Amino acid sequence: MDKREEKANKDTLKKHVREALARVIDPELNIPITDMGLVYGIDIRDDTTAVITITLTTIGCPLYETIHEDITRAVKAIPGIKDVEIDLTFDPPWHPEMMSDSAKAELGLI
Repeated sequence: MDKREEKANKDTLKKHVREALARVIDPELNIPITDMGLVYGIDIRDDTTAVITITLTTIGCPLYETIHEDITRAVKAIPGIKDVEIDLTFDPPWHPEMMSDSAKAELGLI
């Protein structure tokens, strides 16, 4: 596979990862984590490991393990993904403005 094909393959895998993450629901608010603004980044390594950078609404969120498991399960189900790594960050800190308009509307914030 040449460099152009590798990039196209990674781009396709990223798209599928984004779609899978849109089906991962925040267990507390019942809104997709993507709409909550919790997903900061997606990278596909050469060995087809998906590296997903996320945050949480609060440090010490008791539902982190559930979210972690749901992300891992959803992304590992994608053909071509070998493994999943989740990098948790609080930089920048999450705030409600990071939510999509549909999530804000669902929560009555707009």
